[in-house]
Amino acid sequence: MPGVNEPKKEPEKKRFITEKIIKQPLTKKQVARRYVMFLLGAVLFGATAGVSFAVSQPWATRHFGEESPAETMISIPKDEVTDTIAEPETESEAALTKESREESTSDHLAESQALSESESVEKMVRNAMENYQYTVDDLNALFFSLRQQVQKASKGIVVVHSVQQEVDWFDNPVERTGSYAGAVIASTAQELLVLTPEAAVEQADSIKVTFADGVVVSGRMKQQDTISGMAIVSVNVSDVDPETIKAVEPLPLGNSYLVREGDLVVALGSPAGIVRSVDYGFVSYIMKNVQMVDQVTRIIYTRISADPKKGTFLVNTSGELVGWVMEQGEGDFTMAEVMGISDYKGILENLTNGRAAPCFGIEGQEVSDIMAERGLPHGIYVQNSVTDRPAYSAGIQNGDIITHIDDREITTMKDFQNTVDNLEYGRLIHVIVQRNGRDQYAELEFQVTVGAR
Repeated sequence: MPGVNEPKKEPEKKRFITEKIIKQPLTKKQVARRYVMFLLGAVLFGATAGVSFAVSQPWATRHFGEESPAETMISIPKDEVTDTIAEPETESEAALTKESREESTSDHLAESQALSESESVEKMVRNAMENYQYTVDDLNALFFSLRQQVQKASKGIVVVHSVQQEVDWFDNPVERTGSYAGAVIASTAQELLVLTPEAAVEQADSIKVTFADGVVVSGRMKQQDTISGMAIVSVNVSDVDPETIKAVEPLPLGNSYLVREGDLVVALGSPAGIVRSVDYGFVSYIMKNVQMVDQVTRIIYTRISADPKKGTFLVNTSGELVGWVMEQGEGDFTMAEVMGISDYKGILENLTNGRAAPCFGIEGQEVSDIMAERGLPHGIYVQNSVTDRPAYSAGIQNGDIITHIDDREITTMKDFQNTVDNLEYGRLIHVIVQRNGRDQYAELEFQVTVGAR
């Protein structure tokens, strides 16, 4: 019998047989089957992802928007003033010295002979035209060509609807709509830009634009000019049917400095008070150096029907926009006053790019040589410092002569207008003027905060 204190032996552990399971290599048939299944799965996954994106993308765009491409900036080159000048032959003859006249005698004889031949040809043409018996067919052919140009230009005319939400006496919602003419003057990859009267946007709760083919889309006011009473409406290209985009032809901006008395012009927009009406007329007179706020301009007078409030645009026979009607005269001899486009291009470039057109706030004229001989300094003579405009608020008065703006010397109205066009709204500028004192002009300095038109 074992002792009581002897340790108890543990039972001996049994050892089991262990084996390692080795996976059998795949056969070529199995490898091919798995590869085919992988490809089918990839194709199915890709197709599912594509369908899901196509279905969800429009919804996501509507609810979350999409990143828009960089906005294209509009550049509008300015026109050089062109006036009738003396004949080249007269100028060269006046400049010739006695020696050069003798040397050019043979040249003059050749020119005289050529001129004589030219006059002979001109006389023959004139006689032929005077003796030609014009028919109704000739007149129809003439107007057919003009009508084709009008139809092409009319593709750039749209109707701008000013929508206002109001309530009647019983608090029922009422939608009031006003219709105005607009001219498409530029297009980018993102938007169409429409020039229209300011009345179309100033009190509108929403804006609708109707194109020549009847398509109606929403628009938004991009910028406005309260001085000229014009505004720019933007239409998103993505909201317009591609076929409508192709049909729209923006009106090219012409050179109103080239317009002369007697030119045939066409009124588009709403000359009859109804949008998309048309009228023809001739330029009767051009008034130059008309003083307006921060510029001098040319006013074109023409005897056409016009509705300035609804928007009436003037185009030349090449279909180029040369101005728009500002005022319509009254009486038997009704004359429309047209703002020339060339004097407005600097302002228009700011408006089309969504920038506030800068305003200094004076009506003035450049000091001529005759005025300078009387003791006036060269610069811009302030005839009217417009009330509540930046120059007036800064202390510039009628009779002051502006000589410098931000260290830039100002001697002509062109210098002044170009300088103002390049200013930025809200910027503080340094202005030097000459003010007439008891005995002489004294130099004064002002800090002017640029305003908006």
